[in-house]
Amino acid sequence: MDTIASLFSFITTPVSWVIVQFHSVYGKIFGPDTGWAWGLSIVSLVILIRICLIPLFVKQIKATRAMQTLQPEMKKIQERYKSDKQRQSEEMMKLYKESGTNPLSSCLPILAQSPFFFALYHVLNGIATGKTIGVIDDQLLESARKAHIVGAPLAAKFTDSADKVASLGATLTDVRVVTAIMIIMMSASQFFTQRQLMTKNVDTTVKTPFMQQQKMLMYVFPVMFAVFGINFPVGVLVYWLTTNVWTMGQQMFVIRRNPTPGSKAQAAFLERLQKQITHTKKVRGRGNTNIIKAIVAKGRDRNEFERKFINGLTKAGLAAQADGTVVESDTTVLTETEDGTPGGQGAPKRQQPKRQSKSKRQTATTQAAGATKADVSSETKPSLEKTAAEPEDASPKTKPAGDTTKQGNQPGAGQRSRAKSGQQRKGQQRPKHPSSKK
Repeated sequence: MDTIASLFSFITTPVSWVIVQFHSVYGKIFGPDTGWAWGLSIVSLVILIRICLIPLFVKQIKATRAMQTLQPEMKKIQERYKSDKQRQSEEMMKLYKESGTNPLSSCLPILAQSPFFFALYHVLNGIATGKTIGVIDDQLLESARKAHIVGAPLAAKFTDSADKVASLGATLTDVRVVTAIMIIMMSASQFFTQRQLMTKNVDTTVKTPFMQQQKMLMYVFPVMFAVFGINFPVGVLVYWLTTNVWTMGQQMFVIRRNPTPGSKAQAAFLERLQKQITHTKKVRGRGNTNIIKAIVAKGRDRNEFERKFINGLTKAGLAAQADGTVVESDTTVLTETEDGTPGGQGAPKRQQPKRQSKSKRQTATTQAAGATKADVSSETKPSLEKTAAEPEDASPKTKPAGDTTKQGNQPGAGQRSRAKSGQQRKGQQRPKHPSSKK
């Protein structure tokens, strides 16, 4: 570790200068030789560094989500060229170039933070060995060696011997208890940070090797922190615990405000946003406006949670617009169907016809059959009009047995007419009259 820290000695002076400036402020409040003054100086250094790294953190989020999107294509390339590793690498690089994704972007915050971490380790190691380093002179060196955090010297380690700890004015038990608690807290915060990323902010609709790798890292990273933590001075443990807590809080904020599409966090976020918009009838905040704008622009490509969000607004009498705002639905508003396609401007919603009862359907069928019979009779036999008008006045004795007029008035004739016109009702039929048989 000393060799690695010496490689970053070029940044040791700036880091020591920042610590001294914060110490001069906190020393006036808590006293220059207290652990509060030196401990808060290290915490303030972490906060300052992490604020400067926020743009890189945003790039890390975008790169991670882009990598999740590319996982299905990457899997296809691996299966297609599994026997040709060179062609596989070429196709992977081509995919990264076409999508504008850089796999190293997800590691930018850690890579950018590592020089400060090793520089701080170099400073604290110099304090432990009694060497001035950077802008820390003999007076500041003596003050830092007297500083204790809950009984543990700032430069003490878990693996230090009892004599070395005694030279720093502490006991081996105090040092190991404090460092053990800090190592456990550091590992637990790392585990919780990775776990909330995997359980809440991962697209559950895509099962890729990337998810398996993240699950593995969820258990590997805490173990690594525990193993390496026993060789860190107390001041470095303060630094690393603070940066883990900052990362955990920062990630919780991002998951709540800008979750990954298709994740459980997005479902919870859209549910909260829908309730807020339904209550206030408007969208508040630029971030919410941009999210709604992106959802509207997706159209048919929306996931299950986004379609549910749009449908919820529609049921509440609201319609999401392309600019990220919402308006009350009316005949002039461009509405959208459940599948995400526009329903047309001013187009009323198509309603299904009401279902009729069985008696009404039978009555309508009988009326249609009667109308068909009348049409057929008027076209083929005009003389039936007079006969149909006076069916009871005609005497059976004056009509020939083969007269078609009488035959048309017989019970069987109506059924035959309806059978020809295709309007015959289903069900039991009456028997034909004997006179209709030839």
